[in-house]
Amino acid sequence: MTDHETPAGTAAPAEAGDGTAGTLRLRAVESLTAARDRTALLTSCVDDHDLTAQHSPLMSPLVWDLAHIGNQEEQWLLRTVAGLAALRPEIDSVYDAFEHPRASRPTLPLLPPAEARSYASDVRGRVLDVIERVPLHGGPLLDAGFAFGMIAQHEQQHDETMLITHQLRRGPTALTAPPPPAGDTTGLPADVLVPAGPFTMGTSTEPWALDNERPAHQRLVPAFRIDTVPVTNGAYQQFIEDGGYTDERWWAPEGWAQIREHGIGAPLFWRREGGQWLRRRFGAVEPVPAEEPVLHVSWYEADAYARWAGRRLPTEEEWEKAARYDPVSGRSLRYPWGDDDPTPERANLGQRHLRPAPAGSYPRGASPLGVRQLIGDVWEWTSSDFLPYPGFVAFPYREYSEVFFGGAHKVLRGGSFGVAPVACRGTFRNWDLPVRRQIFSGFRTARTAAPGEGDT
Repeated sequence: MTDHETPAGTAAPAEAGDGTAGTLRLRAVESLTAARDRTALLTSCVDDHDLTAQHSPLMSPLVWDLAHIGNQEEQWLLRTVAGLAALRPEIDSVYDAFEHPRASRPTLPLLPPAEARSYASDVRGRVLDVIERVPLHGGPLLDAGFAFGMIAQHEQQHDETMLITHQLRRGPTALTAPPPPAGDTTGLPADVLVPAGPFTMGTSTEPWALDNERPAHQRLVPAFRIDTVPVTNGAYQQFIEDGGYTDERWWAPEGWAQIREHGIGAPLFWRREGGQWLRRRFGAVEPVPAEEPVLHVSWYEADAYARWAGRRLPTEEEWEKAARYDPVSGRSLRYPWGDDDPTPERANLGQRHLRPAPAGSYPRGASPLGVRQLIGDVWEWTSSDFLPYPGFVAFPYREYSEVFFGGAHKVLRGGSFGVAPVACRGTFRNWDLPVRRQIFSGFRTARTAAPGEGDT
């Protein structure tokens, strides 16, 4: 992941959402428009050379993502939903993510930038016409406008992938954004007790939730404590300075082999110079801010830090309970702060700031138990493998989630500063290989509660 690239497919049952057809159509148009505006920003701020270059074998050329976005939109919304004839069937194979690994995509006959833009724009114009006339009910892809929401999320996921490519890109700064609000951890406890007991995990009511978030089900979670804020750069520097990268005790065997083989001794994009740590961020080199959540660490690095600190990574169900459980009502909320959609006062999303906000930011986004910054800022590694929920049904195709289930991928939760609100909620599940460091990943730690602590 981050984009969980998608082929076209057919449907399985989905749920209808609430709201009038007019409201649903407006939400679909706004979500698709926001995604396209962001795609335009990410692909217009560099020249054609940078669009067609491969900045890392881990990522596609930006121009591949641009045409892939249009091709998926055409396949799902024009061909599958509207039943229209294919516009460019000859390019389907070129932009099939499962047929061509990212490292090989520069060798494909890709549409040049101007043609890719024209194609994506042509598709979008036709899609906006389809939204106005297609019924938003009566089928699994149409109920609550699911297909349109799926494509908006798909484009925003690729936008985050393109933002990662911008971070990997060498050269002058192409993207700018204002700094995030100040944080303040004064008076905040180091961690928060989450009481033992059941809670509802996943969803059966969120109309645009993806298949791996479904269905809602009960989980019985023992009492545990979880960090109030994500682990910061300053805290992580203590791990480095204490020899964390040279002490095999803290590392899973595969992680130890990884850092030895590649000479890893700090988060990606960090370097030591003149007695201080510096980082490269979207083309600029700057001192590492101690108060920000640590970024660009692998699962192995997060796991090693947690062991060094005498703690562990939270399980996926622990993370979701900390983020959604309301002890007063006993129900699970859509977001830590409640059921309302994200706002700039609650979470750092949508590349609005191009960096995580300092620890302690967004008090209005805290969970009922007082945990901060669970949505936005950094994707948070959990200890859990990416597995289906009980009763999982692949929808609308196996390749979105099912083919990734198993022990090879670890779950990340919460969303980063590069995630759009449409692709981020308390139930949203991300996953990636435990070696991945280029993604906007951080973490927080947890520990099992002491005997009798937090029992109900």
